[in-house]
Amino acid sequence: MQRAAQRDDRAQQTTRGKRLSRVLVCAAAVPAVLITAACSSDSGDSKGKGADSSAQQSASGSTQPSASASPTVQAAAYKKLPDACAVLSKKTLTNLVPSGTSGKKGSSDDPSSRASCSWSSLDNNGVKGSQFRWLNISLLRFDSDTTRGSGEAQAHTYFGQQVKDAEAVDGAKNTKGTPLSGTGSEATAVRYDLKKKEGLFKQQTVVARVENVVVTLDYNGAGLAGEKTPDADDLTKSAQAAVKEAIGAVSSANGGSSSGGSASGSSASPSQSASKPSSKAPSKSASSGASPSESAAKKN
Repeated sequence: MQRAAQRDDRAQQTTRGKRLSRVLVCAAAVPAVLITAACSSDSGDSKGKGADSSAQQSASGSTQPSASASPTVQAAAYKKLPDACAVLSKKTLTNLVPSGTSGKKGSSDDPSSRASCSWSSLDNNGVKGSQFRWLNISLLRFDSDTTRGSGEAQAHTYFGQQVKDAEAVDGAKNTKGTPLSGTGSEATAVRYDLKKKEGLFKQQTVVARVENVVVTLDYNGAGLAGEKTPDADDLTKSAQAAVKEAIGAVSSANGGSSSGGSASGSSASPSQSASKPSSKAPSKSASSGASPSESAAKKN
């Protein structure tokens, strides 16, 4: 019995020893596993943080606004002006100013942006009276500019101002404005009577725009020293025909057709780059004309 008990004790001790060994082995293995897991966790966090940082940088780079494009404006159709004293034919001048077909060029002319010319005619018949005529043509060209806008838009604004000025002349009577068709891009004729010391003057102002150029024609006539007053309708027709001719000269000077009808920018070579408009202020269109007495003195 005692021997059997001893054998049982030895067996239990052996069994407990084996169990303890397994526990110790497992216990020793736990820190290594924990360390490995911790290292794996840190490594994963580092990679995750790196990935997040890269993603943030990528997202930041992709959302960064690109430089805005420079503003553009439509190029001006016409780049130069014709000689204002040469825009009307000899035949037209003979009809409008029979005794004064030699024009006087404007003092502030700039071939690239402004031009003007005037003519004065006094058909002196002595005691039978005289017929006075005065004609002035001014041309103003506008360049496209990113600040001011296209040359055509600027010309349209100036066209409207010219018409308003013609309709608001001091002392004018019987003022009448009439839009014209088939004359450039847009046109208006303004007529009125103006009483002066020399007599009653019939004034015609025709303002026309062709693309980025505005043509203003002033034409007046009077019968002096008892001569009859000219017919306003005849003067208006002559002025309108002259404006069409001037418009054709503008187009022709830029390599387009010389027709004075409705014009489009396709007939002229548009500029490749916009330049700033002239800083000079446009000269005002004269409405009263030269003094008939001065013209008579020169003729005599």
